[in-house]
Amino acid sequence: MEYLLCTNGLTKQYGRHKAVDSVNIHIRQGDIYGLIGRNGAGKTTILKIISGLASPTAGDFTLFGKTGKNVSPYMSRIGTLIEAPGVYPNMSARENLKLKCLAMGVRKKGCIDDLLRIVGLENTGRKKIRNFSLGMKQRLGIALALVGDPDIVILDEPINGLDPQGIAEIRETLSKLNKEKNITFIISSHILEELSKIATNYGIIHDGVLLQEMTREELLAKCSERIELKTDDTGRACTVLESMGIKRYKVVDASTIQIFERLNDSGDITMSLAENGVKTMGITVKNEALEDYYLNLTGGAEYV
Repeated sequence: MEYLLCTNGLTKQYGRHKAVDSVNIHIRQGDIYGLIGRNGAGKTTILKIISGLASPTAGDFTLFGKTGKNVSPYMSRIGTLIEAPGVYPNMSARENLKLKCLAMGVRKKGCIDDLLRIVGLENTGRKKIRNFSLGMKQRLGIALALVGDPDIVILDEPINGLDPQGIAEIRETLSKLNKEKNITFIISSHILEELSKIATNYGIIHDGVLLQEMTREELLAKCSERIELKTDDTGRACTVLESMGIKRYKVVDASTIQIFERLNDSGDITMSLAENGVKTMGITVKNEALEDYYLNLTGGAEYV
């Protein structure tokens, strides 16, 4: 399978600490690739290496089918927003974009107006960046990353610190760019539920190691549907479940059992429990949240 970008044993070591440890990620044209991991997992380091802002200790990456020194001519086809947008606070959005266009040799007529419109900043006029909200600054950072019509745009925690309205605006902007311009996005985040609303593919990284890669469909399948049973006696409840032939269950705490089979039989389960003198305090069908799946995968470590 042809990949637009993939890493090959990518490693970055600082002294004895491996910030990135033999990571192999695979990204196709048109993907919105979500790089998931808590702060310090190695996400930003990977993105810096791919962007040309840092050098790997070992390994390399393939871009447009080119590897090593042959990658250099293609780096201009990557747009980047890593950490805070690099802007001049006493200038307007238009002036900042003009400087970026001049630096990159972009002289396409109307491109600045187009970029301002795409990110929803067309009506900011001469308003200085220092007076922008955090969401407006992030949208300007995305516009700056889009200068030169890149094929790939790398965004490091683009929704970090934004309010719900700002998050929705960024999400809508990225979805539109992906669909209308077929731009491939690589987005790192620890806000997993928000990333799940936009990403088509995922890489889960923990302590510098890539644990899994999967499509959105594969992830949703792994976030399994289940019955959540609340009862006053989990020990006796488990005995009843096993007498019904139910084997795939998990005792979560003193009053909660998760059942992963016979999801349409909650009525039968309740009746059997009652017949055996076990009280049902609640029974619902639930889906595992993305955060739960991530925490289980990484051994329960906090992701924020």
